[in-house]
Amino acid sequence: MYKEDIELAKKARLNACSPYSNFEVGTALRTKSGKVYTGCNIENHGIQGICGERTAFAKALSEGEREFKSITIVGAKKNEEPKGKCMPCGYCRQFMSEYVDKDFKIVVVNEDDSVEEYTIEDLLPHSFDF
Repeated sequence: MYKEDIELAKKARLNACSPYSNFEVGTALRTKSGKVYTGCNIENHGIQGICGERTAFAKALSEGEREFKSITIVGAKKNEEPKGKCMPCGYCRQFMSEYVDKDFKIVVVNEDDSVEEYTIEDLLPHSFDF
């Protein structure tokens, strides 16, 4: 079901800029209409870089997208193949929670390309909300 998104996330990961952590993340954010926005992590010497999840959301939101179906995430050390699930950080979990519905799926990819699906409520049960 997520085969195309896994491949897109893996390809996006190749564009990561991670000179400090040497950990590369690629994502594929699918809208409810079927369009996909990819993202990668971008680190800088300042306080905060941007994770692959937020990169994909920033691209989609800046293009007017507001209805999201899923995000697929892959990650691994530079020059290595993904070896296990790469979970979104706490900041990304809160960020995503403000733009997605309860049925939104967070898909993490295992070493064998099998997937695990989570909802935002699974990963952030007590998110900040107004």
